[in-house]
Amino acid sequence: MDSATSDMEKMALEEGADRKLLIAVDFGTTFSGVAWAQTRRPDVQTIIIQWPDNTSGGLEGISSDKVPTELRYNGNECQWGFQVDDFGPRHQWFKLDLDPNQSRGVSDLSRQYPDQHALPPGYNASGEKLCTDYLTALRKHTEEVLKHKLPQSILKSTPIEYIITVPAVWSDSAQAKTRSCAEAAGMGKQLMIISEPEAAAIYALHAMDPHSIKIGDTFVLCDAGGGTVDLISYTVSALKPILQVEEAATGTGRLCGSTFLNRIFNKYLVDKLGLNEEWDEEVVEDAMKRFELVTKKAFRGNPTEEFVIPVPGLADDPSQGVRRGKFRMTGAEVSQIFEPVVQEVVTLVRGQIAATNKTVKAVLLVGGFGQNAYLRETIRAAIDPRIEVMQPPNGWTAVVRGALMKGLSQLEPTTARVKVASRSARKHYGTERMTKYDAVKHAKRPNYWDAYDGEYKVNDMDWFIRKGDPVTEDKSFKRQYHKVWPVAEGHNKAVSQDLLMSQDPGNAGAPTYKDSGDVKYLARLTADLSCIPANDLAQKTGKDGRQYYSVHYDIEMTYYSAHTKYSMVYKNVKYDSVTVEYV
Repeated sequence: MDSATSDMEKMALEEGADRKLLIAVDFGTTFSGVAWAQTRRPDVQTIIIQWPDNTSGGLEGISSDKVPTELRYNGNECQWGFQVDDFGPRHQWFKLDLDPNQSRGVSDLSRQYPDQHALPPGYNASGEKLCTDYLTALRKHTEEVLKHKLPQSILKSTPIEYIITVPAVWSDSAQAKTRSCAEAAGMGKQLMIISEPEAAAIYALHAMDPHSIKIGDTFVLCDAGGGTVDLISYTVSALKPILQVEEAATGTGRLCGSTFLNRIFNKYLVDKLGLNEEWDEEVVEDAMKRFELVTKKAFRGNPTEEFVIPVPGLADDPSQGVRRGKFRMTGAEVSQIFEPVVQEVVTLVRGQIAATNKTVKAVLLVGGFGQNAYLRETIRAAIDPRIEVMQPPNGWTAVVRGALMKGLSQLEPTTARVKVASRSARKHYGTERMTKYDAVKHAKRPNYWDAYDGEYKVNDMDWFIRKGDPVTEDKSFKRQYHKVWPVAEGHNKAVSQDLLMSQDPGNAGAPTYKDSGDVKYLARLTADLSCIPANDLAQKTGKDGRQYYSVHYDIEMTYYSAHTKYSMVYKNVKYDSVTVEYV
């Protein structure tokens, strides 16, 4: 090695001391994407576009902005992405198994049009194993790509941090499972989690002409992908020094992505041509490819337009519309395939516009399905004509690009271009407390005597966040609590506080009591006081004349993009922290 090369490597190691390599992963239901950047060069953000296929294990397989979220186990070999061909059983949509309790998990479309090749959930492997295996393959490929993009000296000396996106409506359990799978896949303990629609909004708003945006403008973002369609709304609250937005309505979502167009078309073909003697899987494959690559993208809604679908090998049959290995469809027939899916998306968009209670300036369509011309025109015709319907550039990769931007701004705040200043709480969050008994207000509630305060009390709920409340990111606030117990009982080694939540699906308001409504346990915080001598604990005399230990403590809450962190604080010392669900 010559001295010049040695000096370059030495310089790279010295510069790497404060450099990080950030890799964003859009772990999608049907397709996934990866983007990366260095904190020392945040302006250079790169999308990975080369993926291995079933004939090549290297970088020169398929060129695409994303890779299918599919797996197939072939003995001890795990095939993934483009390595999984169209024939035979395969694992699909396994990401959704991480949150099986989501109400949006099953739609009418998914029941009516199942994928004939998709293995049922839990077949041969759990959802967690499938996600871990897929993310492992994605990570290994990404790191292999980086070996060809960056000098070895940089890769050896630069810490890598991963970002992964999750649906904003996912539960605490699903987020914990996602983190666990990503960590098991080798993505590290410093993993950042960012909500998908927020990431998409950050990129989409950044890509807009800044001169067209004013304070008070409200935008509905519709992330229409292959499997799911997610919506969220933001209102612009500041333009300088950077664009700041506040959530205008809580997110909604449903399984009504573009994959269902393929499934409906598949059923249409079987119903129309399945009795032809030459019908087989190869005919279906050629027809599906034409529909996916041409027909879906070219269709504009013209009922008289004709579309030619190749059906090689089928005998001519005028009654079926087959001639010389081709099948012709009219625009009216294509429209029937689009309608069930597009109308579900239109319903979601209308609902989100109404939920903002504001004048909406534009609907921003991102995601693969979001780039579809017929979807755009149908939404445009179905809403107020004063609302623009726009398709920002790079819409299919908006989530992964926005996630990378968000991650870079977390590590290097000066790189921030768009900031979500506040969000709308999706549930009620609080704790149970003791309240003085009121014979009128609490007539039907069990009560008990509190010797310390010398009065009857009941247990009711203290909600510190109510559904719909604005929640500010990255800023903590505290709520004070108080517990007492008789000195005669000795030194309590710990003080615990349960955190509770309520989804309130009917928006009836926060329940007054823990046993009413749908109040559920969220997490438990515990302060270990065993290291504090009993003499240092405050003592007070109760109304009954007995001595009591009296402990005042705070619960500190900090809200982030896709999770919330709670800490128990006693005498300015944090004794326990838990990371729970995004509010």
